[in-house]
Amino acid sequence: MGYADPAGADLQHQSLPYRTDVTAGISGAPHTVNATNELWLPIWSGEVIHAYDENNKFESMVTSKTIASGNEMVFPITGTVDLKPSWDAGEELVGGADQTSTTFKVQLDKRPMAAHFELDNIDLMLTQWEYRAEIARQAGMTLANTRDKQIYAYLVRAAAEAKLSNDPRSSLAYHDGFHSTTFDDLGNASQTNNTTRANAALAYLQDLEDFMVHLLENNIPTEGVYSVVSPRTFQDIRALGVARTGTDATNAQPLFGGVAEAGGLGAPLRQGMYGYDDTLEYMGVTICKSNHRLTADLGSTTTIGEARYNLDYELKENNTSTGLADDTVAHEIKAVTFQSGAVAALKLQGLKVDTVDDVRRNTVFTVASMMAGTGVLKPECATVHTNMGELSDGANTDGRAGFKLALGMTGEYS
Repeated sequence: MGYADPAGADLQHQSLPYRTDVTAGISGAPHTVNATNELWLPIWSGEVIHAYDENNKFESMVTSKTIASGNEMVFPITGTVDLKPSWDAGEELVGGADQTSTTFKVQLDKRPMAAHFELDNIDLMLTQWEYRAEIARQAGMTLANTRDKQIYAYLVRAAAEAKLSNDPRSSLAYHDGFHSTTFDDLGNASQTNNTTRANAALAYLQDLEDFMVHLLENNIPTEGVYSVVSPRTFQDIRALGVARTGTDATNAQPLFGGVAEAGGLGAPLRQGMYGYDDTLEYMGVTICKSNHRLTADLGSTTTIGEARYNLDYELKENNTSTGLADDTVAHEIKAVTFQSGAVAALKLQGLKVDTVDDVRRNTVFTVASMMAGTGVLKPECATVHTNMGELSDGANTDGRAGFKLALGMTGEYS
């Protein structure tokens, strides 16, 4: 029996029977469903779903859709609508040439992802409530972490895609990305010079300003703009202006928090460093830290799903063609900055939890599964910050083309 949403019943303190067998009717296996597990399932389901929602970060940052059936969603791309500045009496209006449109599809992955676990009935009776709750939490967290990585993969893809060959928005410009060896020191734990790391962090903030200008120049909404960095890079940014020595303490003015309002010493703080915040705000960009950035060459693995997710995030592919000296040198995507329209995250009905009791093993087997998919919507809404230096596609200086080669991507919106 499956539940897409928890029933919400509080069964924590109820006295539940150990086993009341009812034939499950599963062909080929002597499974049973007992009354205990019928009651536990809404709670397990609720805990898995809660853990998923609590740990998944990127779905809320992109265009997220849930479909009830089918395997894809179609998104239109339209051109501009004609305007008649002065409509003369009796003049007939006709559709303008710019009212062209094209569509592209975001498809679900071919198979669902599933987190699964098996619990011994005796253990469930003898151990405390937290044991079962922790296992359910881990299942939800595993799904959420993998889903975050899939969405991150497509944010990277969005920053590499060229304009669609049939895109009706002829005047739209794409951002080439920020590729600089200065970022070698961004979030680099081995760099002990605080000034060097601070300069790299400041260069990153300057890039955010440049990207916001790019959005404004192309009439792209500036609401819902995010930048995802590593926890250590996040710390380098947060620490800008923070005193690191006694000498610094006299004149230090933290960029994020701890700055006094007008009134001098003793004036109330405009914002204080009360804790290690999850996000920082800079010039309309929400800076987020995450461990779900992709930094390895996933090649043909199925680490996070289908082959389309598994690119070379070490950026070694075809480096000689991109103008870099050596295919064996690994580089890093230090940050991905994007507006929420860059990527679409698709789900079929949502997260589902199923459980079955196996009398032969005296266990309860639980599966939490989800059909999901991801696609690029608007590449003009995404960019990357790497430590690769200047990129070239071999013929022209083109950051997107070079970055796409380095990832090992092929095709258009594949």
